[in-house]
Amino acid sequence: MWNDEVVDDVRRARQANAAAHGNDLRRIFSDLKKKQDESGRTVVTLAPVPPPVIKRAAGSKPRP
Repeated sequence: MWNDEVVDDVRRARQANAAAHGNDLRRIFSDLKKKQDESGRTVVTLAPVPPPVIKRAAGSKPRP
């Protein structure tokens, strides 16, 4: 199996961060939110984009 060094580094960092917070998702999120707030950067939230509507020809049946 082929390994990507960058992916391996990201996974190690993620595992270390999770272990530092007792693998508690709420604590991990809280820490990330705190770091985001302290960064001073502008956080942008984009409006959701609805999925495209698929138009079918008149009289056609949907695929199973």
